[in-house]
Amino acid sequence: MFKLLHPASKHLNIQAHFRYIPRRLLSMSLTSPDAFSVEKQVAIAAVRRACLVTCTVFNQLVRDRTDTLEKEDESPVTVGDYAAQAVINTILRNAFPEDPIVGEEGADALRQVSNTRLRERVVSLATNALQEDLIDGEKAQWGLVLNTNEGNDKGGPNKRMWTVDPIDGTKGFLRGGQYAVCLSLIVNSQVVLGVIGCPNIQIHPANPDEGKGCIFVAVRGQGAFQIALSGTGAIKLPYFLPEKSYVLQSEELKHTNIPLIRRVSDELHLTEWGMDSQAKYCCLARGEGAVYLRMPASTVGGKRPYEERIWDHAPGSILVEEAGGKITDSEGAPLRFGLGRGMGENRGFVATVDEELHGRVVSAIKRAQFTEHAENTPQR
Repeated sequence: MFKLLHPASKHLNIQAHFRYIPRRLLSMSLTSPDAFSVEKQVAIAAVRRACLVTCTVFNQLVRDRTDTLEKEDESPVTVGDYAAQAVINTILRNAFPEDPIVGEEGADALRQVSNTRLRERVVSLATNALQEDLIDGEKAQWGLVLNTNEGNDKGGPNKRMWTVDPIDGTKGFLRGGQYAVCLSLIVNSQVVLGVIGCPNIQIHPANPDEGKGCIFVAVRGQGAFQIALSGTGAIKLPYFLPEKSYVLQSEELKHTNIPLIRRVSDELHLTEWGMDSQAKYCCLARGEGAVYLRMPASTVGGKRPYEERIWDHAPGSILVEEAGGKITDSEGAPLRFGLGRGMGENRGFVATVDEELHGRVVSAIKRAQFTEHAENTPQR
């Protein structure tokens, strides 16, 4: 931990404002109109400030190269990951000190003597983000201890925990494309809050002049909304109707079974749209896409498919559901967020804008899998 004292009144002081949050929120109905209102406020502040960090890292280390890195393990992604997660962890720890955090990034590397320069860079970036001026919904000044040591919780059922993915879509981040800062709250294996920051998403799909940078927010039973990265202009999701019906899929070929998705797309007359990160969930929730498919890529030598992590899908799943959509695995079974850090056997994921379409997609997947299996089975 690194002590940072900022007396200026324009800065956040989550520790002071939320020190006496009652634990009654644990027993409150998960769908109460007032449920998780404080958590939502804190989560939006954390994601917004983490997005400021990632934008700074991209501008300085990738786009303009006004700063330099000396070691291979100090890549822009590494710096951005640690700094963004430090900001989120700091705000969560000061607001909800009893809540465990399940994060993609551990802090072991930052404690190594050989990574002193990396640690200093992370602290500097996180400090600057925490010192940014307040916007509506953020409280008082900030005087706290920067926390870089959280994120290693093992997850599991029957607990209240946060999941953090500080930069989801690293290749999209590096090429100036789509990436996302993702945060969720899970209570007893159910996702109750999701917040996703997308600095490079257009505020309105049909009007580039409105600029870019959005935060997507969903609370169980309270709907899903989009706000600008500046914190203004809340819009209820979905609100957009595209000219074509798109199936959103990963930009990276190794992450998904593109041939199988293509079969499904052709049968249902969908247009494929590749995109990095959980930004796909955001585009689906606001109406830009009809389907999001993520099918496990083929493996060789009996190797098991990659086990998806809870932080990869928890925020996006509640966003889609609260926007009126449906998400399951490829066989129609509910997603499981209480197994630990992972989500168990990877059967793929299906998210759609409505339930009727979801059933058609699941059926189309079964037919596509049957055809794929028949084509790959040697003839006797």
